[in-house]
Amino acid sequence: MMKNRIVRGVAGSFILISLLLAIYVNQNWLWFTTFVGANLLQSSISKWCLMDTILEKLGVKD
Repeated sequence: MMKNRIVRGVAGSFILISLLLAIYVNQNWLWFTTFVGANLLQSSISKWCLMDTILEKLGVKD
């Protein structure tokens, strides 16, 4: 359960930060938002997430 919360928290943070960067720095940061959204969609279909793998290697339990 902890790993899911971390993955969702990181994804949400990345999206919000990239939106703020797009507003205040450069609109090209929206590509990062698109990348995060595409990875979320991909992980829902394939049931594989890179962040899950990273967290497992760091020793975070489910």
